[in-house]
Amino acid sequence: MSAALQLEDVRLAYDGARGLHTVVEGFSLALLAGRIGCLLGPSGCGKTTVLRAIAGFEPVRAGSVRLGDRLLSSADVHLPPEERRVGMMFQEYALFPHLTAAQNVGFGLRRLAHAERHARVAEMLGLVGLADAGERYPHELSGGQQQRIALARALAPSPALLLLDEPFSNLDAATRERLTVEVRDILKTAGQTAVLVTHNEAEAQTMSDHVGLMHNGRLVRWSA
Repeated sequence: MSAALQLEDVRLAYDGARGLHTVVEGFSLALLAGRIGCLLGPSGCGKTTVLRAIAGFEPVRAGSVRLGDRLLSSADVHLPPEERRVGMMFQEYALFPHLTAAQNVGFGLRRLAHAERHARVAEMLGLVGLADAGERYPHELSGGQQQRIALARALAPSPALLLLDEPFSNLDAATRERLTVEVRDILKTAGQTAVLVTHNEAEAQTMSDHVGLMHNGRLVRWSA
């Protein structure tokens, strides 16, 4: 089976006052379709920068990022984020406070016909176990429910890859532990390929099929 996501010898760097500052060097990994990978490491190790490069928010200075048979990024190629079929879920759920849960989930489906959009929203609300919460506003939902609505919104456009940046960091320990299992089950039910970033080892082990340990901008271990 070929890899859904493949990074080969990727280098990521910023322009600084003293020239180019390298953040990630020689980064390579492959992730099969339907699998959940995790980048684990302390703050500042480069894991979120890798995630942003996959999403198209950071340029690749060397190497390549591929999704299926599509080249997303290289030193010479940079596909815009909106053309990558990559969804992203951030630490802050960024739900629109003036929209209901259903409207938040359907926000990225505006090109669909009304009936098709309505059906997809209902499907996603059911998938995350909130079929009866569609008319509620974000402030009427618990932190865990808001997190699941954000997940439903990210999954609604059927991304080829979903990226999750510390998605449980704003939750209390008990809720985080419960939702780690729930979100994994949701992603597996959807057959979704995903990459998670976290500094929590227990979360990484529970959530992921493969864990990549990062240190000083390098991937030092990738569990098979």
